[in-house]
Amino acid sequence: MSVRTAGPSRSDLVADTALALLAERGMRGLTHRAVDEAAGLPQGSTSNLARTRQALLELTVRRLADREARVLALHEMPGPGGGAASLADALALATHRALTGHRALTLARYELALEATRRPELRAFFDATGARFRDQLAALVSGLGSTDPARHTLSLIAWGDGLMFSCVAGSFGAEVPSLEEVRAGLRELLEGMLGG
Repeated sequence: MSVRTAGPSRSDLVADTALALLAERGMRGLTHRAVDEAAGLPQGSTSNLARTRQALLELTVRRLADREARVLALHEMPGPGGGAASLADALALATHRALTGHRALTLARYELALEATRRPELRAFFDATGARFRDQLAALVSGLGSTDPARHTLSLIAWGDGLMFSCVAGSFGAEVPSLEEVRAGLRELLEGMLGG
C-alpha cells in the first residue's frame, strides 16, 4: 500500500501559480488558461475552482494574505512591554525578509493593489485581508504610548511599503538595504513618533 504525501491543495496551487504569474507577467498575464498551463493542470481546472476573474483574484488575494502573514511573522511581533526597539527589530526582520526571500510575492501584491484601485469589489476584499497586520500594528503602537496610533500606524506602513516598492519595483530595484539599515530606519521613525 502506497502512502500519498500531502501536497498543496488545488486552491493553493492555483493561487500560488496566479501569484507567480502576476510577478512574472503582470495583471494582463493572469488568465484562467495561463494558470492551468503554468500549474500543469488540465484545461478548465482553474475555471472550475474560480469561475470568474473576480473569484480568481479573491482566491489569489486570500492566498497572498496567508503567505504574507508567514513572511511578516505576525506571531513573532513583540508585546508592548518590549519597547520601541523590539518593535523596530521585528518590523525590520519582516521587511528585510520580504525584500530578500519574497520579492516575487511583494511584486504580486503591488499588482493586486493597483488592480484593486480599478475594481471596487476587489478593493474591499484586498483591504479586509490586509487588516490583520494593520490592526495588530495599531495595537502595538498604541501599547507603546503613541499619542495618535492611527496616524503612526499609517506612517509605519507607508514607510515599509515605500521601502519595499522602491527596492522591488522602483528606482532602487538593484539595491537591497541590509537588515541593519532597515532596522536603523525603523528605529529613527519610531523614536520620532514616540519621543523615545
